[in-house]
Formats: sequence, C-alpha cells, structure tokens
Amino acid sequence: MRRCWSFVVGLILFGGTVDVGGEEGNFRRPLHSSHENLKAALPPDTHLLLETASIERFLDRLDRSPPDWTAVYGGGHHDPSLDDRLFALNRERDTKREGNPTLAWRITFAWYGELSPYDPDAGGFRVALGPKLTSTRWGIVRFKPEEAPGNLVAVADARQRERLRRAIEQRRRLGIEVVMTGRLVPEESLVYDFSHEEEGRGMIMPFVRIEQVDFLLLK
Repeated sequence: MRRCWSFVVGLILFGGTVDVGGEEGNFRRPLHSSHENLKAALPPDTHLLLETASIERFLDRLDRSPPDWTAVYGGGHHDPSLDDRLFALNRERDTKREGNPTLAWRITFAWYGELSPYDPDAGGFRVALGPKLTSTRWGIVRFKPEEAPGNLVAVADARQRERLRRAIEQRRRLGIEVVMTGRLVPEESLVYDFSHEEEGRGMIMPFVRIEQVDFLLLK
C-alpha cells in the first residue's frame, strides 16, 4: 500500500515529459471555454466526478459507507497504534471492494490550474498544476494521478490567445481546471488516511492512471 500522506498546498509546476500530439516534452491540449465543449472532448463512457454529489455517489458504490473516523483516529497522530488501525482499515476495504464493477469505471476529475505567460516556443500557455480537495460526507477527497502529467501547455485560438496574453500582462491570475480522465489503479484503488491540515479529518485518495488531460477556462 502506497503511503502518501502529505499534500501540496497551492499551485506547483510538475516536471515531466508526457507528450500527446505536440512538441516533444510538452503535453499540449486545447483550452475549452465552456463545459459543453469540454464534455464533447471527453470519452463518452466516462463518469464525471467534478462535483461533491457525484464523488459521494462514486464512493457509495465502491465502499458503501464512510469509516468511523473517530474510532480509527483514536489518540491522533501521536497515537502509536494509529498506523496499525489505518493499515487494517485499508486492507479491509481493499478486500471488500474486490470484484466491484465500479473499479473498472473510466472517471473524470479535476485539479486546479493557472496559466503562465504565453510561451511561443511551446505554442501555448504553460500551466501550473495543483491538487483540488473536495469536502464530502466521507471526508476530504483528493484524487491522485498515478503519474502527474508534466509540461502542460494550453493552446488557444488567435483571438482567445491575445485576450489571455493581455490579461496576464495586466497581472491578472487566470485560473483553469485541469480535467483528467482515467481508471483507478487496480493495486491501490483507494487509500484512506487523515488530513495533516485538519486535526482528525479523514481523507480518501483515489489513485488514477491517467489516459487523457483537458483544460477548461474558469469564468
């Protein structure tokens, strides 16, 4: 079981060399300006997990009910038995969800992104990437790519490009959603842990093998 307890605060730029249809070393994708255009670019069989309610329904299908976080937490991070209880929780949940057809779903989730100044060599706007934490009745949910895509470049048409360039020159922060599509990693589909930022708050981390990345400009 992979232990990945700490998470990134704010936007960070991941390195990497993933390349899809662009210059070597760049992950270049169009920058969509509406949810309708985005949905048209996604695989038709994907399950959208972009809102709290859809994420909760997804977890309900996988694991039926949230754990008793209070009992698992016990005496907190300094409790010497906490790791053992977390290990037992994860092992029990892994066993119970074996054979669950939801494990095979193609899913789509979002992280936060921010456009950097236009890079003519890359042919688009480089994208800073950071995790999105969603508060649910299950706890905090943070989707985790098995390998975070790197060197992200958002491509815009000529009119949109000039508008975005002017906005960045005026020191405006341009947020986007980095929408990732893929399937749960079979060996470690979900990991249960606790937030290091909120004392005693449970955290669920679905590990996803990424197949496609898309960009949506936030209004």
